Amino acid sequence: MDASPNPESVVIVGASLAGLRAAEELRRRGFLGSVAMVGDERHLPYDRPPLSKGLLAGTTGIAEINLAAGYDQLNLDWYLGRRAESLDATTRTIRLDDGTELVGSRGVIIATGSTPRRIPGWSPRPGLHVLRTLDDALALRADLDANPSRVVVVGAGFIGAEVASTCRERGLEVTLLEALDVPMARGLNPIFGNALARLHREHGVDLRTGIGVKGIVGRERVEQVQLDDGATIDCDVVVVGIGVMPNTDWLANSGLTIDNGIVCDETLSAYPGIVAAGDVCRWPNRLFGGEIARIEHWTNAVEQGSAAAARLLDENAPPFAPVPFVWSDQYDVKIQIVGRVRPDDEVLIFDGSIDDLRFTAITGHKGMLTGAVGFSRPRLVMQCRRLIADSTPWNEAVESLTTIS
Repeated sequence: MDASPNPESVVIVGASLAGLRAAEELRRRGFLGSVAMVGDERHLPYDRPPLSKGLLAGTTGIAEINLAAGYDQLNLDWYLGRRAESLDATTRTIRLDDGTELVGSRGVIIATGSTPRRIPGWSPRPGLHVLRTLDDALALRADLDANPSRVVVVGAGFIGAEVASTCRERGLEVTLLEALDVPMARGLNPIFGNALARLHREHGVDLRTGIGVKGIVGRERVEQVQLDDGATIDCDVVVVGIGVMPNTDWLANSGLTIDNGIVCDETLSAYPGIVAAGDVCRWPNRLFGGEIARIEHWTNAVEQGSAAAARLLDENAPPFAPVPFVWSDQYDVKIQIVGRVRPDDEVLIFDGSIDDLRFTAITGHKGMLTGAVGFSRPRLVMQCRRLIADSTPWNEAVESLTTIS
């Protein structure tokens, strides 16, 4: 047992982008106590967006995605390759898989992220992949380097679409399967999902929508994917990208409220002296009427990690109420989404043309501007983000943006 004796100690569970930004914020605000950083991967924190893009393509090296370089001045106690197995919220004691116990006398920051969903019954075998970690990306890249005859990607969300894009840019044959009738239909208006579908088809992807997978064939290695309509697809590599689940199993008996993530208040507090950040955090965003959100994107991890650390040190910290922002690079198109975008939102394309796959659109809900979507239009998307932050009514936003466009 290795209990921390420091009367001023913070334990960060999750050696992630959110965890690293939390550590940086603790030191920036003058916290001089010990900071333990626990991570179940053996790697120092790294940037995840390149995993499905540059790293998978072979154009970005591992050293280039290292986030911890230059952070020696943070004076962190690293516990890498160690998995947190339990938390006692009342004593803020974390027990690791090797029996080590760490106590956050000042507090605990939980940034354990998420894990990919698997397809039930699909047992691990060569050629079958998910993509979440650096090791996942390196294993998939090794298979792609062998020049497979066909790659099948299951799921046309951002991860699946980015993997399909990277594989096509490597010259590989790709089939992209989506159970919904339109890609991203659970989160975006079909106008945008159809644009994404067109983008992939124009780049030679065999995109099949409204189709589910039934099974996988191949004992020694993936050989075929069976579809629920009876068809089969011959392939050497299969990538499953059907979403993620927050890593909360280890918190089952912690005393925290768990419901599709760690339930926090609007300041990111989950329990006295315990805060959460990143994929695992679920909190009410007052900018959108207190709607409960759990956001799985890079910008949120950066902003929320810092905000969680600030809240740990200051009980009077303001509510965390950002305008969410996510981007995705697919082929030569940068797709950007800001705010809260829903499938049934009002939509106005005020700049460019959706037929050209180069446009900016705003989305509205209950008379308010709530979101924006852009294909290769970064300046205007950021302008929309500022209007959303100002709680601009829909009519005012329409007038403002159609005047300048």
